[in-house]
Amino acid sequence: MINLYLIPTPIGNMEDITLRAIELLKSVDVIYCEDTRNTKTLLMYHNINRTLKSYHMFNEEKKVDEILRDLKDGKTVAVVTDAGYPGISDPGYLACKRAIDNGFTVSTIPGASASLTALVTSGIPCDKFLFYGFLAHQKQDKEKELRSFVDYKYTIIFYESPHRIQETLELMKEIYGKRHMCIARELTKKHEEYIRGTCEDLANQNLDIKGEIVIILEGSKVDSLIVELNKLSIIDHYNYYLKEGLTSKDAMKQVAKDRDVSKSDIYKEIEQKK
Repeated sequence: MINLYLIPTPIGNMEDITLRAIELLKSVDVIYCEDTRNTKTLLMYHNINRTLKSYHMFNEEKKVDEILRDLKDGKTVAVVTDAGYPGISDPGYLACKRAIDNGFTVSTIPGASASLTALVTSGIPCDKFLFYGFLAHQKQDKEKELRSFVDYKYTIIFYESPHRIQETLELMKEIYGKRHMCIARELTKKHEEYIRGTCEDLANQNLDIKGEIVIILEGSKVDSLIVELNKLSIIDHYNYYLKEGLTSKDAMKQVAKDRDVSKSDIYKEIEQKK
């Protein structure tokens, strides 16, 4: 028997909900939700009438205790958020963890996800990716976060709010330059939009965009160290690897690889400078 269900809800279009989710929402004893008004609208659209209780980031600790009491009383409980998966940049994890710790059975069913919807439509590789979620609000902290991914080789998914998006784009322009990215907004809604380009291009557009925003960032193709080394002269580039302990032959080979040129060209250049 399942005691607690984590049920994804539509991220915009009311009809993006599975038949199983509808049946479960009809059958559980109580539904805990972020905003009872939003969930009530969804339930009314699908002719569902169930007891609703609030469960959001500001009352999570207190409400998890209440959820556990309901479970101990033998009630079947569902947790939903205003949109998407409980626990993914929204409340849900704590309820899941505490329920498991107390011996209850938890189940999650498939459903709508802003991050995956944006990812597979972005045109950026989606076979390997990292979901990071919301960046820090403070610029200094956000910059530190973004710089930590400068050499990350796989696609990264961020969430961002409209009033911080331009600041974030400016930082991404500075840190990632011409790396490709995609901004997805208002997914599944009437004004759904995908804006594609390089970090530099999109920052320079001074975009005035509203709604829920997902950022898809292309992974690094070249290590930041190589980018910096390629700014040096060939002889300085070569000397760097000598200082790192490489033989002359291996150093020339590595410089050629870094610069995507033939080793003979590097050899000629170095011999001329000696």
